[in-house]
Amino acid sequence: MKTKHTFYLIAMAAIVVACATNPFTGKKTMALVPNSQLFPTAFAQYSQFLNENKVVTGTKDAEMITRVGQRIAVAAERWLNANGNHSYLNDYKWEYNLVDDPTVNAWCMPGGKIVFYTGILPIAKSEAGVAAIMGHEVAHALANHGQQRMSAGMLQQFGAVAGNIAIKDEKSRNAFNQYYGIGSQLGVMLPFSRGHETESDQIGIYLMAIAGYNPTEAAELWKRMKANSGGQAPPEFMSTHPSNDTRIANLTKWAPKAKAEAKKFGVTTFKQ
Repeated sequence: MKTKHTFYLIAMAAIVVACATNPFTGKKTMALVPNSQLFPTAFAQYSQFLNENKVVTGTKDAEMITRVGQRIAVAAERWLNANGNHSYLNDYKWEYNLVDDPTVNAWCMPGGKIVFYTGILPIAKSEAGVAAIMGHEVAHALANHGQQRMSAGMLQQFGAVAGNIAIKDEKSRNAFNQYYGIGSQLGVMLPFSRGHETESDQIGIYLMAIAGYNPTEAAELWKRMKANSGGQAPPEFMSTHPSNDTRIANLTKWAPKAKAEAKKFGVTTFKQ
């Protein structure tokens, strides 16, 4: 009994202490894995990925990915500085690479390591479309979503361990494991992931506007994404991402607000 209580107390103390603040939302977020550990690991994994895949260099598309990424990063720095977060990006090491792969995807690792696959470029269609994707991916890094996902996974695992320690009856323990896995996934982890995607959409559309790209292009991008998927998608409650229709509606709603935010930084004309 004493061991069980000690286990709970240590875990709860770690959760209370290991918190960070999202500078874009002001919300407290979980940070059970500090960036001082997470970033070097992510950088090493990124380098390994690049070594194992065909990186496109010296082309107009590759140069565009770098150009858009740099503009979005500058926009993020301007926004953070204007809001009193001058040292927030000190440990970030931005890098943007285009990889020859037909997959319709782009991603960003913790600390600012970004990959675009060539397969997403026809759907991006324009530099503003690339900026919408880039803003979203950069937002994931800025909001430390990777750190939060790892922390949430650790808490999910802790809940499973705690339940198995507390429940002595084997039949009840088996039932707990079955329902805990499904319940924590559908009721906690998937909504958590969808929340991150929505947060990145909102931060990203502001960043692309401050960088000088037309934020109305974000919704247009997702209309093309929807068309490309052929309408094939799981129900939203079973997905890690909001539905295409939800994203289109949100981005359409946020576009005027993004333009208003950009105006604070003297940006009143936007690249399509």
